[in-house]
Amino acid sequence: MIEIDKWRTYNLRRNHLKHNMNSSRPATTADPKSRTVGATEHSWCKAVPGGTGITVLAILLFKPPDLQHLQNALHKLQSSHPILNSKLHFNPAPESFSYITPATPQIQIQPFDLESTSKILQTLDSGTSVSPFHSILEHELNKNSWENPDPSSDTDLFFASVYTLQDETWVLALRLHTSACDRTSIAALRSELLRLMEGVESEFTGNGEVSLGIEEYIPSGQGNKPFWARGFDMLGYSLNSFRFSNLNFKDIVSPRGSRVIRLQFNGEETMRITSKCEDREIKLCGLLAAAGLSACHSLKEIPVNQWEKYAVTTLIDCRSILDPVLSGNHIGFYHSAILNSHDVNGGEDLWELAKQIYMSFMSAKNNKKHFTDMTDLNFLMCKAIENPGLTASGSLRTAVLSIFEDPIIDDSSKLDEAIGLKDSIGCGSIHGVGPSIAIFDTIRDGKLDCSFVYPSPLHSREQMREFVDEMKRIILEDGFGG
Repeated sequence: MIEIDKWRTYNLRRNHLKHNMNSSRPATTADPKSRTVGATEHSWCKAVPGGTGITVLAILLFKPPDLQHLQNALHKLQSSHPILNSKLHFNPAPESFSYITPATPQIQIQPFDLESTSKILQTLDSGTSVSPFHSILEHELNKNSWENPDPSSDTDLFFASVYTLQDETWVLALRLHTSACDRTSIAALRSELLRLMEGVESEFTGNGEVSLGIEEYIPSGQGNKPFWARGFDMLGYSLNSFRFSNLNFKDIVSPRGSRVIRLQFNGEETMRITSKCEDREIKLCGLLAAAGLSACHSLKEIPVNQWEKYAVTTLIDCRSILDPVLSGNHIGFYHSAILNSHDVNGGEDLWELAKQIYMSFMSAKNNKKHFTDMTDLNFLMCKAIENPGLTASGSLRTAVLSIFEDPIIDDSSKLDEAIGLKDSIGCGSIHGVGPSIAIFDTIRDGKLDCSFVYPSPLHSREQMREFVDEMKRIILEDGFGG
């Protein structure tokens, strides 16, 4: 049970924010509810127009969806989670963003018949090795409804489309603004939607208002940092960024989009991986980061014992450590990040490197850097957006890898027959500011399934396929002796 004083603090914060909200229109009782975005949400509002922060959930179905039933399910989701029913309002002077939330659900499914879907697929340069489902996922990652903010027109945060494929399968694609939906949210949204499609009513009911941003829930004192320490850390982050190595860039000039490469392990391989992580007292993120850095060093064909410094961003779902604690199905963006750098020479033992990376991350987390450095990293991300020349080759790359502290655990196979679920992928775009590779890992029915999102043609699909194959080899051969 949440203590009374926590709720009192929550209501004081909420009322203060509502009293001071920035709206360009005079308020009346008939107006939709609104609030200004928080600092982290503002960073995403700055990033999304450039192509980073478009969250997509693509679901492959072998049964045709009942569009009216699906429409009703999405409306129920919007009623339960008002952020999904909100629009983004842009105010250019001074630059700010607000969530505007109508009283009734707004989303309308956009259906594409077989002919329309075929025409879309023909326009995509996805390569012959990519399935139509995969192509649709990438197509959605690169549909940017927020590319040119217009102060005269509010933009939805949530879009839904249904595509018809030739092999009598259908793709349900949900596309969201990342400020309103982090990876935990997309997993909760997927689970809740599948239950609604099966006919099971949602157990979650909201209070009709958009929740506050993550900064308003940081436990008292945990986000504090002395002024001099903040300046010192900002300088350190800025100077170190010039020393970070990157995976070789292929094309730094052409327009960019996000592409996806998938890495999957079978049940036996996954069991061995997770068991050894437990034995070594590390999380899966440490192993994936170590294998990723080793693969980078290997692909660059650098002589062994030649050191390179790589940056890794680890994302933490903070819901369980906020005040008050938020549940896993609380939709919004409630992740924070820790940026660490690691020196790699190519001769490291995989598990020793994984331990080093994980302990470095845990040390920073134990020192609350995911809260104390939140403002610093948001500021630096915005500065990189405004000044691409501050990054290597003007690439907007802030790290070589981005990874999540914990994988998503998905045991939804029992719904396969009930609703026709065949496959699903949830991930976010990174072709604006961000890492060279963002890893979205899921353990689905006991099998590790990783989606690697990368900016193309800054990196090529062939290069990424080579990277993923090398990473898998390193884990299975170097990690387990073949």
